[in-house]
Amino acid sequence: MKKMYSVIALFSLMMIPFLLNAQDVNVTGDWEITTQSPRGERTSDIHFEQEGEKLTVTMQMMGEEVTAEGTVKGNKIEWSITRSTPRGEFTISYSGTVEGDSMSGEAQMGDFGTMEWTAKKK
Repeated sequence: MKKMYSVIALFSLMMIPFLLNAQDVNVTGDWEITTQSPRGERTSDIHFEQEGEKLTVTMQMMGEEVTAEGTVKGNKIEWSITRSTPRGEFTISYSGTVEGDSMSGEAQMGDFGTMEWTAKKK
């Protein structure tokens, strides 16, 4: 029984750094995001404001400023933007993982599939 408590205690101690790192993620600031689209690589500016798990996003897309909301939970990040186009509204949903001053993930392009993205903090 004592051996089992020792194993549990050791495991708990080993998990502390991972739990602390997941809670310390703060993406507030200016970033450069690069998407891999069928039309090639596209880079644009993005600004995040984070308060707890709540995320406010401002992106520069095709000469237009777009704002959105999202979340940061642990090191997971998600946000969606909706743009008005001549063919109607179009939503792109981003999801990914934050690792220090970089992040990466996948964006769902409405009914048009997905694309990979990466971002680096400026």
